[in-house]
Amino acid sequence: MEGVTTMTSPAAARAARRGRLARWLFEQADADTASSPHEGRSWWQVMCLTGVDYFSTLGYQPGIAALAAGVLSPVATVILVLVTLFGALPVYRRVAQESPSGQGSIAMLERLLPFWRGKLFVLVLLGFAATDFVITMTLSAADASAHLIENPFAPSFLHGQQLIVTLVLLGLLGAVFLRGFREAIGIAVVLVGVYLALNVVVVVVGLAHIVTDPTVVPDWSSALVRQHGDPIMMVAVALMVFPQLALGLSGFETGVAVMPHVRGDAGDSSDRPAGRIRGTKRLLTTAAVIMSVFLVATSFITTLLIPAAEFRTGGEANGRALAFLAHEYLGSGFGTVYDVSTIAILWFAGASAMAGLLNLIPRYLPRYGMSPEWAGAVRPLVLVLTATGFVITWIFDASVDAQGGAYATGVLVLITSAAVAVTLAARRHGQRKLTLFFALVAAVFVYTTVDNVLERPDGVKIGACFIAAIIAVSLLSRVTRSFELRVTDVELDATAQRFVRDCARRTIRLVANEPDARDLTEYAEKERQIRRDGEIPADADVVFVEVTVTDPSDFETALRVHGEVLCERYRVLSLESSSVSNALAALAIEVRDLTGAVPHVYFEWTEGNPVSNFLRFLLLGQGEVAPTTREILRRAEPDRDRRPHVHVG
Repeated sequence: MEGVTTMTSPAAARAARRGRLARWLFEQADADTASSPHEGRSWWQVMCLTGVDYFSTLGYQPGIAALAAGVLSPVATVILVLVTLFGALPVYRRVAQESPSGQGSIAMLERLLPFWRGKLFVLVLLGFAATDFVITMTLSAADASAHLIENPFAPSFLHGQQLIVTLVLLGLLGAVFLRGFREAIGIAVVLVGVYLALNVVVVVVGLAHIVTDPTVVPDWSSALVRQHGDPIMMVAVALMVFPQLALGLSGFETGVAVMPHVRGDAGDSSDRPAGRIRGTKRLLTTAAVIMSVFLVATSFITTLLIPAAEFRTGGEANGRALAFLAHEYLGSGFGTVYDVSTIAILWFAGASAMAGLLNLIPRYLPRYGMSPEWAGAVRPLVLVLTATGFVITWIFDASVDAQGGAYATGVLVLITSAAVAVTLAARRHGQRKLTLFFALVAAVFVYTTVDNVLERPDGVKIGACFIAAIIAVSLLSRVTRSFELRVTDVELDATAQRFVRDCARRTIRLVANEPDARDLTEYAEKERQIRRDGEIPADADVVFVEVTVTDPSDFETALRVHGEVLCERYRVLSLESSSVSNALAALAIEVRDLTGAVPHVYFEWTEGNPVSNFLRFLLLGQGEVAPTTREILRRAEPDRDRRPHVHVG
């Protein structure tokens, strides 16, 4: 369409100058994401992709529950299942409906908070999301290494080398993503199918031993009564330890994050992907039901059949309770097969988490201008996330128990934010009963999150480190990129095009004006001042340009330029943008490209302190407009002969 130009980004210009290694790094390794709503995979296949995270927690969840609740573990797990099915599941089904592109509750809350408040809030939530997903990678790899080392057929030199083995597994995970990830879902289907089938065998055999041994259940029930008294007290204690079992809720955020992989209906569009939403709801429900059955069954058999001492650090069931039963009751052969399956799915659980981060981070930070250039590319981001996983693994010495607090904190904060988001969404739609229900669920998760933080503050500490790192890098990036030309395209209406083409017959003079009364007095005084200070002849044409700042926290904007004649004689180009300087620079370049004539732009000096004016430019999109416009033009157009001229009076 005439009058519409797509601006050439600085990133595209730099891409042409990269070396071979840099070009490889900035190639987009295929993450197998559907390019349109009706492409992708069946919901049950994508369920397996999120299932490598969700279902793999069976590798360590029963042991963590036994450590937290002791003989009360099955009762506490039943409460966890009730919260899962009647709390977290309805919340995330609503999240899937409100955020079909996979951004989750973060996108829902972003819409509620405008300007910088919304951006900073999103950065905080991204910090907790990073905590959740990165700890998923490191904790799962640590548990996989535990299963490998504790296997009776494992080489003796591996004993005591859990840290090294975990780092190797994380390195292999990063290598997979550096090469590409096209077949991820197919691999996940096989891993989940085999792993769940093996767990069915272990559960059935465990239940059979409980049924055939007449002493197991009476001994357990006697211990329950002896330690906790009546049923009311048991439930009360189970509620108190519930926050420590929050790892069993880990799959919901990943389930939404992989939503773009779900194939929708043929009639789906990006704005209304009804088939994708329906498939994701099936995915979430089916995964939750399957996991709930396994959580209750595995908690029951591990608590009744494994001595309490074996769950503690150094015990044979620490971090691998079901594997302990597999070896104990089905022999080393089956136990080894179970270990291999567990190692594979735990290692691949990190793949699900990595895919979630690669979906989340590029959707926010580059759009805010709060990331270096590499954050929008897969491979550099993979390297950074893998290195972060190395550091976290070293800090926690590859311990599953030590990382449980940080993992639970990340999971609970995200679920709490989701519950709050759907509560506000239901209220906005006038759904009173749903609002009350979701508010109650949110209150439960707020309590759970606060209790978990108080009980295990290491989780919020590591979360705070992620938040601080993201905010620091984001703000630094925003400052260093503040002089980029941040306009995606420029569109001039017919009147605006006529103005600049008429002026191009002589010299194009654009006068920056801050709109005020927009009356005859304002424009007459401005014209008199500019002609005097800029030494513009009385018969020379001038066109006023007025920029209205919209959301100054936005990084990139598209310009729609509207031309009009005011007071019957003054030609005015009006437009909206997040930054006055960027809008004026982009307009000047567009006018040059449209007419072939290099325009002149006229400014007044801004009164006030230069430092405060620069901060106003960064935060409010205004400030000292003339020098910042000139600097943006200098960086965008290195050829001085083609660069629009800037005049300041």
